[in-house]
Amino acid sequence: MSSQVALVTGSSRGIGAAIATQLVHEGWQVILHGSAPSECLSQLQTTLGTNCLGALTADLKSPQETSKLWSSAQSIAPINALVNNAGIYIPLPFQADQQAWLTNRQEMFRVNFEAPSELMYSAITSFQAQGGGKILNVASRVGFRGEANASMYAASKAAIINLTRSLAVEYANTGIELFGIAPGWVATSMSRDGMEDRLPEILPTIPMGRMASPEDCAVTASFLLSQKASYLSGVVIDINGASYFH
Repeated sequence: MSSQVALVTGSSRGIGAAIATQLVHEGWQVILHGSAPSECLSQLQTTLGTNCLGALTADLKSPQETSKLWSSAQSIAPINALVNNAGIYIPLPFQADQQAWLTNRQEMFRVNFEAPSELMYSAITSFQAQGGGKILNVASRVGFRGEANASMYAASKAAIINLTRSLAVEYANTGIELFGIAPGWVATSMSRDGMEDRLPEILPTIPMGRMASPEDCAVTASFLLSQKASYLSGVVIDINGASYFH
């Protein structure tokens, strides 16, 4: 497994950092990504040591930087797995100021759907030449159930869920496998503004009585990227403490 290399976007902290760390524990080598240079990104690179082949930066709001991210990663080593974890959450009422609404829609879909789909296009092109590969997309529970005042975020996550499923069908006989995870509330530094104040409201909605940890997400992701899950291509696994079923 040491020859397997994964590019993990948004891996300077939170779920992305946990996935990168778990993959290294499972014998993978990883290439990290952050939107900009940061102490967190540098520290994780140091912590992972020689199993981290590089730490790249690219602003996924930019199609040009997104395109360069894949080619830069491939120049380091052939990539066997792409983990699309990077995403943004900017809540906004649907009938907000029109310009704010347009900006919100553009940014949510640009970072949460368009950039991952562009990376997937590049990855699939490379994987076809290599004879196979894996893609894992980090979606969200709200991609299935929606959320008031976050309609564009929910819609972008629903889009990535259904792109995952569609491409799993399209490439099922090529050795290219696609998976997703759909976390609910996760206790990370990326959690929503005001989360601490909302804990008394949030925790009663989770039957297990706690938020997911980044590591809960990471162990599921690493399983899906393993050979044990090869027949599960197209699945998007919920990680929500029994708080939502569909």
